[in-house]
Amino acid sequence: MFAKIFSTWFILALAGFLSFSAHAADDSLRVDASTLVTAIEQQHQTAVVLDARSEALYQQDHIPGALNFPVNWTYAHKKTNGQVIEPNQAQTLFRKLGLDIHTPVIIYDDGALVDAARLFWTLEVYGLQKVKVLSTGYDYWTNKGYPTTDRVPFVTPSKYIAEVKHQRLATKFSTLLATKNPNDLIIDARPLPAYLGEQSSAKRFGHIPTAISIPASHNLKLENHMASFQPVNALEKVYSDIPKNKKVIIYCAIGRISATNYFALRELGYDVANYDASWKQWGNDLALPIANPSFSKDNEN
Repeated sequence: MFAKIFSTWFILALAGFLSFSAHAADDSLRVDASTLVTAIEQQHQTAVVLDARSEALYQQDHIPGALNFPVNWTYAHKKTNGQVIEPNQAQTLFRKLGLDIHTPVIIYDDGALVDAARLFWTLEVYGLQKVKVLSTGYDYWTNKGYPTTDRVPFVTPSKYIAEVKHQRLATKFSTLLATKNPNDLIIDARPLPAYLGEQSSAKRFGHIPTAISIPASHNLKLENHMASFQPVNALEKVYSDIPKNKKVIIYCAIGRISATNYFALRELGYDVANYDASWKQWGNDLALPIANPSFSKDNEN
């Protein structure tokens, strides 16, 4: 994927213009497209831009200077569940892309923002400290007529050493403990019918005990058929009943759409972890408890 060579100025200056933008709050985790395109046009782009789309789409065209990190690379076995890649795999990928824990990063995807959020969460799990998401996707970028290219930048590999930030990664065990801990709160990001036990991606129907329902769709808004993250004040209303002193665990079917809840809660300052294996693991493990509002006890087991 690095066969073509392009100027390295996009990704080597890690201290200037974007800083992540004087126009955004210091703690904002999003960057708007107009800010990024201005940085590119003025040759002041200071972050590594990561394209979460497929390799095929990236090779056709992408934001100038962007590197390709397809979201599928974040999954260990996507067909089984959403568990994140192992540390040795992450280390290899991050080094290849020149990423380290202090590297400023901006992520974008096709426009659904779900894959960008999943990659955002993955980079945070592996310790990157300056990760942001483009608030709109590539569909918006091209719709605005912003510049694109098929040229691939040259990358100087990093010496990144993988380290898992367990406070960002929930497991089956930590989620089970959370069902019994009044200081923890579990959010089900799946559509409401899945939470109610009317549909399921696993053998069993229902949800994790004590979990509340906040579907991932609440984190996004659509305008002219293009998605963007809800404004922070709107997200504050969505999560107004969630105490800031609680540890929050998010899950969905495979830890994908729940990453948008993770992003929203991170931006709001919550202590949050994404349960990557999610319902695909929990719902297929007969040893784990479930709550099922829609089906009888016989259908639950």
